[in-house]
Amino acid sequence: MRLFRCQACDQVLYFENTRCEKSGHTLGFLPEVGLLSALEPAGDLWQPLVRPDRQQAFCANAAHQACNWMVPAAEAGSLCLACRHNRTIPDLSVPGNLALWQRWQDAIHRLIYTFRRLGLPLHTRAEDPAHGLTFEVLADPPEGGPKVMTGHENGLITFALAEADDAERERRRTSMGEPFRTLLGHVRHETGHHYWDLLVRDGGRLEECRAVFGDDSQDYGAALQAYYANGAPPDWQNAYVSAYATAHPWEDFAETWAHYLHIVDTLEMAASFGLKVAPKVARTDDLDAEIDFDPYRVERIESLVEAWLPVTFAVNSLNRCMGAPDLYPFVLSPPAIGKLGFIHRLVRGT
Repeated sequence: MRLFRCQACDQVLYFENTRCEKSGHTLGFLPEVGLLSALEPAGDLWQPLVRPDRQQAFCANAAHQACNWMVPAAEAGSLCLACRHNRTIPDLSVPGNLALWQRWQDAIHRLIYTFRRLGLPLHTRAEDPAHGLTFEVLADPPEGGPKVMTGHENGLITFALAEADDAERERRRTSMGEPFRTLLGHVRHETGHHYWDLLVRDGGRLEECRAVFGDDSQDYGAALQAYYANGAPPDWQNAYVSAYATAHPWEDFAETWAHYLHIVDTLEMAASFGLKVAPKVARTDDLDAEIDFDPYRVERIESLVEAWLPVTFAVNSLNRCMGAPDLYPFVLSPPAIGKLGFIHRLVRGT
């Protein structure tokens, strides 16, 4: 993710902003060019200052304050390139559901931004009925019954609305012994399963992937049962990005996929801030990094990791000064970096 600026007054803007407080302009994100633009009214439409020759309309979900993306004028009243992947949303007439769904929407929009920057295939269910990427955000049944579980099946990804509640998500994180649990982490992890299907299984990379992540043909259900019964091996940090990655090669891939997206997205924002890390007490330059590059265009995973590690040391230290948990509570071993390298080559191959 990156910073943006108001074309009317040069105010710094963030991805989710809908109004520039300095110039007063309404703001809209144009996915075709990847820019947040100040807008001028044009009757029932809007004229983006960044592309004044093309009138735009807001995504239909803007009516719920759940989207700030634009669509071409000819598609007024339709869903944007991100919201078209939604299949089921919660009942917004139920008190509290709208605010929780809006948080899921923020995570999904950031995800689609990243996928568009990576140039990954992004087919909707209408475009590919068998494997199109589609999201369901479901509320738990009102009168008991099984709670909604986050999961993936052939491109259909289900998210539990309740996880958008900070207290509930923290309760689940603690009960499952996880160091990190966020909505953005969920959407990144679950789409890892989707792109394993598209890029590995259907992309002719299965044997290459198995050489890195292990044999995925082992019984998935039995592997998960064993993980939840016994936990991860004590030496899991020697080869995996997380404890859960040890459950099965599919989960190892999805967890590594999510971490790769964490890295490129955060480094893009670091570059947008012109971030430089150079600890004054260090006797070597091992923790030095200047984020002055576009992580989406870096050819070697080593270059990303060499910048990523100093950034994580710095932000973790800052978090501790505020009494907050580490922002990135993970250690990347050489084998884990090798797995990130596979993901890096895979997405660049698209």
